[in-house]
Amino acid sequence: MDIIKIKDLEVFGNHGVYKEENILGQKFLISVDLYGDLSEAARFDDIESSVNYGEVCQFIKEETQKNTFKLIESLTQHLATNILLKYTKIRKVQVEVKKPWAPVLMPLDTVSIVMERKWHKVYLSIGSNMGNKEKNLKEAIALLEKDKYTKVKKISSFIITSPVGDVIQDDFLNGALSIETLRNPKELLDLIKEIEATLKRERTLRWGPRTIDLDILFYDDEIIARKDLTIPHIELENRMFVLEPMVEIAPYVKHPISGKSIEQLYKEKSN
Repeated sequence: MDIIKIKDLEVFGNHGVYKEENILGQKFLISVDLYGDLSEAARFDDIESSVNYGEVCQFIKEETQKNTFKLIESLTQHLATNILLKYTKIRKVQVEVKKPWAPVLMPLDTVSIVMERKWHKVYLSIGSNMGNKEKNLKEAIALLEKDKYTKVKKISSFIITSPVGDVIQDDFLNGALSIETLRNPKELLDLIKEIEATLKRERTLRWGPRTIDLDILFYDDEIIARKDLTIPHIELENRMFVLEPMVEIAPYVKHPISGKSIEQLYKEKSN
């Protein structure tokens, strides 16, 4: 990706743990690296195809001055997130906030915080086998789209599938979604749990009936193994009700452990 660099933009703000810092304020030096595709702007020599760094500087100044944070960690994250939300051509951002007048009672140049944030590519499975199944799926998708940190990019067709396990229950309506999100895996999992709770999902019986079921299949190329979260989804390659909708929207996405594409996994499971 191409990079626009803004170095040591000087902004006066009222951030700090101490009351005096919030009242009197102090100087901050803010550097930003903006990552995106600038090839069209370069080809046509057109500012409308690029990101106007003058506007970005003004935006940083306004966001720094209209908010008050105790920690420069909070200011740094606020700037990184809101730059990505405002400027759609920017896919990744690195922000450094320097504090030259840090109250440490020792001589120093600056104290700084550096954070990198980006839009993450994520695939989800979605299913329901209670009530109005299609309505449940569409309501869950609408709740995902309502989250300002998440964009739903692709939605597969919905397919009817038989339930897994020995529990007697109705057939499922299943699908898959491609989303982009600024949330980290834990934050995304929390959002999914909120959506399931809103739609009255009850976890009383393993592999039992449910109004809505949302699972994270892939999160970029990350491999995560925690008690509360496993990515890629541990049963992905064994579940036709996941592979069939996924092959529709993401046939060439590769499993980060096996290296096999969704299309390969689908064909193997079909045989």
